[in-house]
Amino acid sequence: MPIVAIPSLLRNLTNGEESITVPGTTIREVIDNLEVRYPGMKARLCEDDRIKPGLAVYINGLLTRGSILESVDADAEIHFLPAIGGGMAAPSH
Repeated sequence: MPIVAIPSLLRNLTNGEESITVPGTTIREVIDNLEVRYPGMKARLCEDDRIKPGLAVYINGLLTRGSILESVDADAEIHFLPAIGGGMAAPSH
């Protein structure tokens, strides 16, 4: 079963658990199964059946498109992390 690394900001929902093994073959199924065990998790990760803007989904260390339909292997490691945005600052003169 996939392993989900729980970011520190969501550990209040998981009683402090840092990683959780849950069944699922897609990100949607994983999130739905997290929600069954830890109510409120889906609302923190999703908005209107999509991953919330500002969240990035990594599967086995690779950034995904962020689709809840993304497939996951049985031994996948999944991370939900704040997306990092920005760019280079304009040089000051």
